[in-house]
Amino acid sequence: MKNKNPDEHLENKNITDELESVNEARLHDKDGHTDDEIDESNDLSPENLLKAELQESNDKYIRLYAEFDNYKRRTSKERIDFLQSAGKEVISELLPTLDDFERALKAMDQTDNIDSVKEGILLVSQKLKKTLQQKGLKEMNSINQPFDAEIHEAITKIPAPTDDLKGKVIDEVEKGYYLNDKVLRYAKVVVGS
Repeated sequence: MKNKNPDEHLENKNITDELESVNEARLHDKDGHTDDEIDESNDLSPENLLKAELQESNDKYIRLYAEFDNYKRRTSKERIDFLQSAGKEVISELLPTLDDFERALKAMDQTDNIDSVKEGILLVSQKLKKTLQQKGLKEMNSINQPFDAEIHEAITKIPAPTDDLKGKVIDEVEKGYYLNDKVLRYAKVVVGS
């Protein structure tokens, strides 16, 4: 798999160069003898075995650390790309509705007939709701329903006009919405007491 990022390629090359220099240094001790010569002269002493195992563990650690660092860098870049383009599909589907609103605003300036303006705004509103419903948005029906703290936010309590409305939602100040059956916005309601 080719690296798309040239900086990542240079970094991988630097890590590879560093590993090679560590391996060369490991092969020669301070007197210029190779590990093979030391092993032959000491007949694999426990001390040399421990040094070799330690060096091998260090090499594995350096490689693992470099791989993990590359993984973190790649996933953070993917996450940023995803967040920047997450709403692209929804926004592109809402653009025709935005165009309709602009046409309605222009039509409002050119006409005195308020009924035709109302009808146009109603059509645009219905189009917007339909587009959002296709994306999983659903309105909450709160009025005359029992108050539920899981989906409602009580703004105030007022005396209930009838006994059957006690503990129920009498009025809705702000409509609540679900997005794919999860609460997106809590309904702000007035509760009868």
